[in-house]
Amino acid sequence: MDDQHTGQLKSIADLARLAGVSISTVSRALTGKGALSKRTRDHIQALADRHGFRLNVAAQNLRLGRTGAIAVLMPLGHARGQQLSDPFFMAMLGFLADALTARGYDLLLSRVLPDRDDWLDAFIRAGRADGIIIIGQSDQSVVLDRTAAHYRPLVVWGERAPGNVHITVGADNEAGGRLAAQHLVDRGRHRLAFFGDVGVPEFAARHAGFMAALPDGLRRDVELVRIPVTSDDSYAMAAAWFAAGNRPDGIFTASDVAAMSLMAAAAEHGLRIPHDLSIVGFDDIPLARLANPPMTTIRQDIEAGAHHLVDLLFRRIGGEEAGSVQIAPELVVRQTS
Repeated sequence: MDDQHTGQLKSIADLARLAGVSISTVSRALTGKGALSKRTRDHIQALADRHGFRLNVAAQNLRLGRTGAIAVLMPLGHARGQQLSDPFFMAMLGFLADALTARGYDLLLSRVLPDRDDWLDAFIRAGRADGIIIIGQSDQSVVLDRTAAHYRPLVVWGERAPGNVHITVGADNEAGGRLAAQHLVDRGRHRLAFFGDVGVPEFAARHAGFMAALPDGLRRDVELVRIPVTSDDSYAMAAAWFAAGNRPDGIFTASDVAAMSLMAAAAEHGLRIPHDLSIVGFDDIPLARLANPPMTTIRQDIEAGAHHLVDLLFRRIGGEEAGSVQIAPELVVRQTS
């Protein structure tokens, strides 16, 4: 038996000849990408192990002009203290990782502090990924539009606006705000407040929908509390707000994380939920149903959103035209209202 059959194989072509298959079949077998029968895949992998062959994926990607990775970026222009450990982001990242893995791609995660206007173009020039998913527009809509005008494989989780150049996937945030308003009105609440940073496009749309759906007699007295997005800061501000003597009977928060901070601060100041105060969150993260009491919230389907983001991105990578997707929200009534 010659060296090719007994020693270490030097190239993917050697392994393909030994297995009696094409080079592309060997590539699919060793990377786990693409359709291939289990029998063929196992046979090729066994031959590779027997002969000590390891595919140089980086070199292969370089030859193909791709990286095999999709970047998921979270720009923190408005809230630099926000962490990737935020429950909403953790849920979204898990679903994105699953969807990308199913397509044979790696996820490259980066938390971005946009200190200059060309941060996104600079990332693209570095050539670290074959496409980019942005989680949240923050205050970077102008940057996103400028880049989207010349870079196709870019999809954003966020608020859809008529003038956007970048394409988005996200909930109908105004509709979600209207659902929250109608629910609190139906519960007989009339001293209302909205907690959220309306400098964030999604939160601004939730506030706008909330206000638009209220009767005139309630709308003019709604208090807007610009609560931070981080849980520690939002709790401190909510606690100070209650300590100042504010006693609403209905609150809509821009996120479930903010709602949980608000619930803790309210209880600390003797407010019983939902007897004295009804609270409605937004997102329906897994922790919402585990809160004490379980949280009434506006559900946006995060798993469906992640799959839409990945699908639109790969359609655009493939040269297809693909527009924005808006997901209908749903009121989930639990025990905080």
